[in-house]
Amino acid sequence: MEISTVRVIDRTNPQPPMVREVWKQELADAVRDPAELCDLLHLDPALAQKSKKASRDFPFLVPRGFISRMQPGDPNDPLLLQVLPRLEELDDVPGFVSDPVGEQAARQGPGLIQKYHGRCLLLVTGGCAVHCRYCFRREFPYAESGASPASFVDAVNEIRADESIHEVILSGGDPLLVDDTLLETLIDDIASISHVRRLRIHTRIPVVLPSRITEQLLHILNTTRLAACVVIHANHAAELDSVVADSMRRMSRVVPILLNQAVLLRGVNDTAESLIQLSEKLLNLGVTPYYLHLLDPVRGASHFDVPEETGIRLIEELRNRLPGYAVPRLAREHPGSPSKTWLA
Repeated sequence: MEISTVRVIDRTNPQPPMVREVWKQELADAVRDPAELCDLLHLDPALAQKSKKASRDFPFLVPRGFISRMQPGDPNDPLLLQVLPRLEELDDVPGFVSDPVGEQAARQGPGLIQKYHGRCLLLVTGGCAVHCRYCFRREFPYAESGASPASFVDAVNEIRADESIHEVILSGGDPLLVDDTLLETLIDDIASISHVRRLRIHTRIPVVLPSRITEQLLHILNTTRLAACVVIHANHAAELDSVVADSMRRMSRVVPILLNQAVLLRGVNDTAESLIQLSEKLLNLGVTPYYLHLLDPVRGASHFDVPEETGIRLIEELRNRLPGYAVPRLAREHPGSPSKTWLA
């Protein structure tokens, strides 16, 4: 006969509380008020007031580790410009719209977007670890689209039913914002689909919240049968400090393909020198410069726009000064096109 054991709890010596993972604590401690950011960087309080007004439609969020890489007292710091709301966001500029790459028309199921043959995009979550002011999904209806863990089963079933899909791209928000247990379950479910061969993860988290690159996450990526590729998002060399470098080197040991996507942004990286420094620093970390995107014309981001001719000229200069593998492809996305358009 099986004898049950009753656990006696000693209330005079209570169990220690569960310790929150470092990355989750750092995210909980992120700055959510532009005034606090301006105070931390010793910037003009008037700038903070303008920023608070500009963030009314798209909330402000930035981790403190990312802030630590910004130059105090410099309102034009290239990292600051990416995250600090500006009054120009409230301008109604012709051609800048809520869905600049036509994702609404490409929705195939709960959290699923399919624009290109052979691959689909699975929106894992609507949350991010940082709110970049140029984000092309700043008005995306995540709740309506089913971009949540609650929809994973239905999304996986949709992928299972479509044998033309050979690659699944995890996106968001940021897919690494979900915890390791949930992410492992999702990846295992995708790996159980015989016609899916590759897994791609698009994420900014290794750059803005590098503590998220846990040993468990690396184990998950190392043990899946799927060929894994991680595409990070860094726009400026100053984003890649020693902590980020460590996370990328650890990731490079288990992920066969590490790529970077950058967005060409006015005032941030629209010089040949800044792009060269970014490419060289990425290569030193084992990350290949992949795409340099022209800005998707999303409403609220027109002040970041750089003309196409400028982008082409910059890439030509990079080709004159860097080895070919260090030069990203200049690309623009046109709604309804079967692929991205390479411009240089």
